Amino acid sequence: MAKLAVIQRRSANGANQRQLDTLRSLGLRRIGHLVEVEDCPQARGMLHAVRHLVEVQEPRS
Repeated sequence: MAKLAVIQRRSANGANQRQLDTLRSLGLRRIGHLVEVEDCPQARGMLHAVRHLVEVQEPRS
C-alpha cells in the first residue's frame, strides 16, 4: 500500500483538543517531525483536519 510523508510545519499552540489528538494519532510530536503514514481514507481524513499545520509529500526512498 502507498505511503505519505507528513511533516508538521506549524505549532500546535492554539489548536483545539481535537486537532492535538489528531496530530498525536498521526505520530507527530514537534515542528519539523516527519512520519510516514499509510495512504488510506482514515489517514486522509486526519490530514484534512490538520491541513493548516502539516505538509504532505511523497515519501523519500
